[in-house]
Amino acid sequence: MPKGNPSVSLVTLAPRAMTSPIFEPVNPTNQEPKTDPIRILLVEDDDDYREIVSSELSWHGFDVRSFADGDSLLGSLDITADADVIVLDWRLPNISGIDLLPQLRERGVNLPVVFLTSHPEPVYEKLAFERGALDFIDKARGVEILARRLRLVAAKPAANREANKDIVCGKLVLRRNIYRALWNEVDVGLTVSEYDIVDLLASNVGRYQAYRAIYDLQYYEGFVAGQGNHGYRTNVRSSIKRIRKKFCKLDPTFAEIQNSTALGYRWRGLTVPAERGMPWLLTPRSS
Repeated sequence: MPKGNPSVSLVTLAPRAMTSPIFEPVNPTNQEPKTDPIRILLVEDDDDYREIVSSELSWHGFDVRSFADGDSLLGSLDITADADVIVLDWRLPNISGIDLLPQLRERGVNLPVVFLTSHPEPVYEKLAFERGALDFIDKARGVEILARRLRLVAAKPAANREANKDIVCGKLVLRRNIYRALWNEVDVGLTVSEYDIVDLLASNVGRYQAYRAIYDLQYYEGFVAGQGNHGYRTNVRSSIKRIRKKFCKLDPTFAEIQNSTALGYRWRGLTVPAERGMPWLLTPRSS
């Protein structure tokens, strides 16, 4: 790694020796004491890079526990109860990060997952989001950007959920404390990101939620992906399509998620009457 690389300098120099504003400590001594640190589980097989990222994130105020591979994390699942975010490398020995994610979900680990990868191609990014990741970050962006994005991801669940009480809406039951959706008492198998969308729609029965609101919920406000100013609409349509497929697999008659091209999506519910003169609002669409 080049001698001038800021990541290396953080490992070899004490934080107080750094003068660049990019690496200014997040909680200088002249400020109020910080709250409990965000707890990160980092899975990265490159020993040197893992040490660098762990050191920099710790310096930025995070509590980091690192693992060299997915098997090590799967063998220590008890520690996930005290963590806030999991950061995964894409290419890992034995089991890749993208395959590790669904295994974590199958074992009941529903923590937000962020991919930190040197393979930023769109095809990888798309697959990561489809599997339920909340963010996808190119390693070349640096740990400063990673730290900012992790704070946004860690704050997201608390901001999106007013309470942990179950929601019951007809055949749908949302177990908010464990991020699970049941249809006719059977787990639908939603990812955390998909669950958040259903929670939003079912919490606002009959009221359309805008494309942008759903998109921001999946990631965070201001996140940009897709092509053009309205590229996020394609992303939302794809997410809704995956959610519908999972419900329809359990119940072919499922038609609770309805679409309006102008307004967005809503959960129909059992108490929403048909709007007079606007039958198109109640017609489920494939988008």
